[in-house]
Amino acid sequence: MGNSILFMYRISLLLYTFGMKDKIAMKKKTNKLKPFIAKLRFKYRVSILNENTLEESWHVRLSRFSVFMFVSSFIALTFIVLTILIFTTPISRYLPGYGETGNRSSIINESMRADSLVQQVDLQEGYVDIIKGIITGKMSPDSIASLDSIALKQRAKILMEKSKKEKTFVDNFEKEEKYNLASIDTKPTENSYVFFRPTRGVISSSFNLGEEKYGIYLITSPNESVVSVLEGTVVYEAFTFDYGWVVQVQHQNNYLSIYKNNTRVLKKVGDEVKAGESIAITGDATAKKSGNQFYFELWKQGKPVDPEEVIIF
Repeated sequence: MGNSILFMYRISLLLYTFGMKDKIAMKKKTNKLKPFIAKLRFKYRVSILNENTLEESWHVRLSRFSVFMFVSSFIALTFIVLTILIFTTPISRYLPGYGETGNRSSIINESMRADSLVQQVDLQEGYVDIIKGIITGKMSPDSIASLDSIALKQRAKILMEKSKKEKTFVDNFEKEEKYNLASIDTKPTENSYVFFRPTRGVISSSFNLGEEKYGIYLITSPNESVVSVLEGTVVYEAFTFDYGWVVQVQHQNNYLSIYKNNTRVLKKVGDEVKAGESIAITGDATAKKSGNQFYFELWKQGKPVDPEEVIIF
């Protein structure tokens, strides 16, 4: 009985000893933290003195903790202001990696407008030079060549006439291939048609049947002429809120061409048009959205055809 009491006494003494050691260690840690906290909270007096009179003009009391809080607040406020400026003002255009995705279309559009303006200025300068030459007497009015369409047609007719060698070669070839059935192909193909380019411009969006894009978008110059890609008949012309003036032309071999986003229409329903003949005007100088770009579709027997496969843009 005495041994058990002695054993319990020793165990309690050991526990008491360990507990006292833990308390002493905690006190040591607390004693170490107190000077550090005191240093942070200790305030320093910052004064501004007059150099001549050594009088104090202004002072402020600051601690290390308050300085840390002021600096952190200033950095956070600066970060917030810069973030707002980047996302809400045009300053983001001058930062690398923050450009808009639609800049390419606007850049192409503006470059084409600039090119059109340069061409117009060159034409006006040439016109002014001719007028100056006539007024000063350096150039006579008769020296200016006029456009004679009749003479041009006659010259073209002469150039189109076949020479004797050409006639002989053609006659011999027709005689040799007259009864050659292998060379006869009665099935018309797309290669047998010469498709005209509907208008001049740069393709900004291509044909993609998977994304239900049945045509192509082109960025054009202002007031660009739109021509019929093949000979045919105008079967539809109307104004829509989504695509402006729309023209549809029916061609041979069940081809149907559709021209959208036009600013003016030159033909009406029922008019016969030739390949390359102007049917509308497109290109709005004030247009900013891609939806206002010229849009072209080509269909055959109710199925869409990729215009880039049959037309050279």
